[in-house]
Amino acid sequence: MKTIILAGGWGSRLGQLSESIPKPMVTIGNKPVLWHIMKTYSHYGFNDFIIALGVKGDIIKDYFYNFESRNNDFTADLSTGEIVYHNKHNESDWKVTLVDTGLNTLKGGRIKRLEKYLTEEVNMITYGDGVSDINITELINFHKSHGKTITITGVCPPSRFGEIVEDHGKVLSFNEKPQTSVGLINGGYMVFNRNLFEFLTEDEDCDFELNALEKLALQGEVMVYKHEGQWECMDHERDVAHLNSLWNNKAFWKKW
Repeated sequence: MKTIILAGGWGSRLGQLSESIPKPMVTIGNKPVLWHIMKTYSHYGFNDFIIALGVKGDIIKDYFYNFESRNNDFTADLSTGEIVYHNKHNESDWKVTLVDTGLNTLKGGRIKRLEKYLTEEVNMITYGDGVSDINITELINFHKSHGKTITITGVCPPSRFGEIVEDHGKVLSFNEKPQTSVGLINGGYMVFNRNLFEFLTEDEDCDFELNALEKLALQGEVMVYKHEGQWECMDHERDVAHLNSLWNNKAFWKKW
């Protein structure tokens, strides 16, 4: 089972922080938020990732290309070019596929352009900016129990996000950014069957939430896993400061 991480957006609400690096590379502690998300999946044994790149995708490519030197102490012998690493990071089991899915492609188009990299019937998708203490194993078991096309994770955040309308676990509709949120929003951490691709195209303007998910919801094919734990999103500069303060004191998402 592979995990798609959508990491190609503009991240414009982060202001100056996203002018030089893509949002998933903004750090919590000294690690990109992307790394924190991957560590959550890895904790549950899911180490095969496909990262959908777009805006400033070369920075994410460079990070993983130079992962060993960034995450280990080493000695470089400049006379021979030999590099000796003195310690070993804890991500040696990771397999990371980095795919350019277009600069302005919407999420649906990005996901469809990754179809050829997926061979299994069930896979996962998440966004490149949300951390959670979610139990990935329980999420997958829930998805397999109902037989529908896709499971999204419903979380309870501030009111500035779009809201999920659901009844007994079945998604009925999506309300985009209501003024007063009293329900759930899609926090990422989704599990899907391959037939999801039938609702997507590689077109740049193919949306995910307001296209595929809406259509599938009308057919009763979207279920919500209600996560009653914690979830935070790196959406604004204040969120970056908040997540870093949590990292220094009590990072609720750190299970590894």
